[in-house]
Amino acid sequence: MTITVQGLTELKTKAGTDLGHSDWLEITQDRVNAFAGATDDHQWIHVDPERAKSGPFGRTIAHGYLTLSLLIPLFNELLVVEGVGMAVNYGLNKVRFPAPVPVGAKIRLAGRLAEVEDVAGGGVQLLADFTVEVDGGTKPACVAQAVYRFYA
Repeated sequence: MTITVQGLTELKTKAGTDLGHSDWLEITQDRVNAFAGATDDHQWIHVDPERAKSGPFGRTIAHGYLTLSLLIPLFNELLVVEGVGMAVNYGLNKVRFPAPVPVGAKIRLAGRLAEVEDVAGGGVQLLADFTVEVDGGTKPACVAQAVYRFYA
C-alpha cells in the first residue's frame, strides 16, 4: 500500500515509519540484457544463459547495480510525496549485495524512513533503509540506505 504525504511538513512527521513492501517484480533476461547494454557490462554471468548454467549460480543473475537501480521505481510504490517542487536522489550511505538475483526470480522492496530532517535551502533530507528481498530466498539481494532531498 502506498503512503502519500502532502508537502515537507507532513513528510517530516513520517520519520520512523515502516513503509511495508512493494509488489513483486520479476527479473527477466530481457531486463538484464537491456541493463548490460546501457552500462556496457556484458559479463557472461549476466548475459550468457548457456555458459551461466555451468557457472557458480547455475544460471544468469542480475547485475548488482541493476538491483540497486530498481530501488527508485520500487520506492515509488511505497511513498509518494506531493506538493513539492523538486526531489533529488542525493546518494547512498551504504550498499551491500548479500545474495544474487537469479534471472526469473521475483524481488520486492521493504522500506523504512530512518530519518527525515531539515536541510539548508528550505529542504528536507530523508534517509530510507531499504532491503531488496528475493522470493523464496534466505538472504536479501540488496541492503542499502538511500538519501533523498525534497524541496518546496
